Amino acid sequence: MDLSNRTMLVTGGTGGIGKETARGLARLGARVLIVGRDPGRARSAAAELADDTGNPRIEAFTADVTSLAGLHALAARPTGPIDVLVNNVGAMTARRETTADGVERMFAAHVLAPFALTHLLLDRMPPGARVVNVTGGIPGGPIDPANLQAERRFLGWTFSQYNHTKTALMAMSHRLAERLRPHGVRVNVVYPGHGHTPMNRAVTVRAFPYAYRPVAPLVKLLAPVLFGDLARPARSSVHLAASPEVADTTGTYFGQDRRPRSWPESVLDERARDAVWALCERLSGCRSTV
Repeated sequence: MDLSNRTMLVTGGTGGIGKETARGLARLGARVLIVGRDPGRARSAAAELADDTGNPRIEAFTADVTSLAGLHALAARPTGPIDVLVNNVGAMTARRETTADGVERMFAAHVLAPFALTHLLLDRMPPGARVVNVTGGIPGGPIDPANLQAERRFLGWTFSQYNHTKTALMAMSHRLAERLRPHGVRVNVVYPGHGHTPMNRAVTVRAFPYAYRPVAPLVKLLAPVLFGDLARPARSSVHLAASPEVADTTGTYFGQDRRPRSWPESVLDERARDAVWALCERLSGCRSTV
């Protein structure tokens, strides 16, 4: 598989699963643009990936993709067509936080950023381009249209708002695939499985729900052994971004085994999809033109 004529942008590409996704794509010869919030870390990651893969076409971009200003600035920077957009960036907070735009931070990272960045880059995405949206946690639970930004209730990020926004991402992606089908852009969702990422390593015992806190130290002790190989969960993202097998696939949810899965019932709920989509349009100011 030769991707030397392809440009792929990976958000959250300076660490964790995003960095390993970028590494996998670089090994296939693609021009890879990695996005991170810290300029030093982004430059260091780009240099490491170029040295490790022998691919000099790794570029580092700095942007806070949880802010609309950051998304607009990012969308204006890369040159040439964007063949693949991997929306991988993640956020976790132990309590409700809002961004500079007043958006709940996990909703901003997991739902609004993929929605807005895809729309901002759409005129640079040729037919056949791919959008890979990375879900995570334990997605698939109910979507509460009245609590998308944890306005009414925030239970913490380990088993609630984090999962809620990752399921909302799936609902948004399902609708996005429908809207972009006439444009020839493929949109799919992938579940990579668990990984002992820097974000997960930052989890404190107090962040776990009370019922889970007695076993939390054991979970944190075993996590590096069980989930330390981040190249493994990245394989599913690389597959969706690069494999010719899925070149014409859109509107599909893939598991960590790189096989299609059934969409959760909550994602197929038209009312939930309408609510997520309307909120993304209102907050971002972006509208689908196709």
